[in-house]
Amino acid sequence: MASKYSTIFSAAISFEAGSFLEPLDISTIFGNALDNAIEASEKLPEDKRLITVRANRVRDMLVVIVENNAAPDSPGTKGTTKEDTFAHGFGLPNLKNAVEKYDGQCSAKLENGMFTLKIIIPIP
Repeated sequence: MASKYSTIFSAAISFEAGSFLEPLDISTIFGNALDNAIEASEKLPEDKRLITVRANRVRDMLVVIVENNAAPDSPGTKGTTKEDTFAHGFGLPNLKNAVEKYDGQCSAKLENGMFTLKIIIPIP
């Protein structure tokens, strides 16, 4: 999908530690994170489009970081940029619910044109 939009996509994923997650939750977490990153990238010039995904075990935690360049006027974590606000804006809340199901935490920040989503889930 990212190549369709001329976006540089980089992934370094070691996911053995995530085997305890239910498939639907994996899809919710990564699907929403990547959909949002791709959507944000579409609004940038092609030479500025970049998405990076990292997932690995750090001590007894599964750490997932998704970063993407974003426009300076991007809403970041605030709602949706789509016109149909009734049917959109649920991605990050759904992602957060999936993470919290495993007593995890997620944080998002927009700083200097870079959006960073960080997810930390304790490994049972």
